[in-house]
Amino acid sequence: MLEAPKQFSVLGLPVHLAVDYTNWLRDRLHSGVSTHIVTLNAEMVIQAEQNEQLAAAIRQADLVIPDGAGVILYLRRRGYRQRRCPGIELAESLLEQLGKRGESYPIFFYGGAPGVAASAADYWKSRSPELSITTSHGYLNSDGQTQLQQTLKQQQPRLVFVGLGVPRQELWIAENRWLCPQATWIGVGGSFDIWAGIKNRAPEWLREHNLEWLYRLYQEPWRWRRMLALPQFAWRALVVRC
Repeated sequence: MLEAPKQFSVLGLPVHLAVDYTNWLRDRLHSGVSTHIVTLNAEMVIQAEQNEQLAAAIRQADLVIPDGAGVILYLRRRGYRQRRCPGIELAESLLEQLGKRGESYPIFFYGGAPGVAASAADYWKSRSPELSITTSHGYLNSDGQTQLQQTLKQQQPRLVFVGLGVPRQELWIAENRWLCPQATWIGVGGSFDIWAGIKNRAPEWLREHNLEWLYRLYQEPWRWRRMLALPQFAWRALVVRC
């Protein structure tokens, strides 16, 4: 098995740094090692300071990648030259690798409004017909949750993408990963909306300059209250020495 990514700390939360996350994850996927991936950004760090369950889920995860621009700037101020790794790009890299290699592990998409996960799965199956993807939307009542758990136990998918948003997806994975002990689990936020063609990612030049958050605010102005976490994180990053 490949050497694990190095672990560092961002305001008391772990973050793992590596040049190539995809091959390490593929190695674990092939070996049937249970893996929970968290995509860490500044907003999540601030939420975790107020939500001990979220903080515990992040600390217990097997891989925490630096998704947000704030996390990258925090690391660079401390001498770590790491590129940002958006969760959607890591998820796409895994799916593309499986499709190219004809590795037909069962995959599960859970989350989003009714029909969105199914449309996202259709998008990927049109690109890689070898992929086997089952879906469920994220608006389930208690009976629906019970049925979903039974489905996961029966199907035993090896790759589970959960698009419930932060912190719901991290808490849901931490609570339910026992259902599929050989699976790789990753919270993908709004990725299903993008794959389904409902929303667009920021232009590449904004992504390259760590301004994807600004484009998301433009698309979803109701997020402005959540964005207040960014100056809080920036201040903490300046005053905390480790």
